[in-house]
Amino acid sequence: MKRNANAEWRGGLKDGKGTISTDSGVLEQTQYSFSTRFEDGKGTNPEELIAAAHAGCFSMALSGQLGNAGLTAESIKTTASVKLEKTDAGFTITEVHLDVWALVPGATQEQFETATGNAKAGCPVSRVLNAEITMEARLES
Repeated sequence: MKRNANAEWRGGLKDGKGTISTDSGVLEQTQYSFSTRFEDGKGTNPEELIAAAHAGCFSMALSGQLGNAGLTAESIKTTASVKLEKTDAGFTITEVHLDVWALVPGATQEQFETATGNAKAGCPVSRVLNAEITMEARLES
């Protein structure tokens, strides 16, 4: 499997503007700029897209891990918070925090903790990020 996206940037760093598109068409000429990345401008930014990818990837990975334990989630909700900081090496994603809520009928806390730990470690987006990844996970049954 291979997925594609493209970005085009025009102008300088602070006064320029860019667009991001995906082959699927989900994002089509979606605007991003310095203000959407570092201020409160309208549009998206790379860190927001990484957060969305990580939240989606983790939720699917958790569903798979629960399935391996013979459990099916009624609902899994994940929020990923990506922290971008200026370091000696330049701007770097230093942390991602996953906030997970899941309704899993019949799951024990131990089964849930095992599944969330395995999903966090095994999610392809987790593995591609060179950042500390923390998590808070709550089980409802």
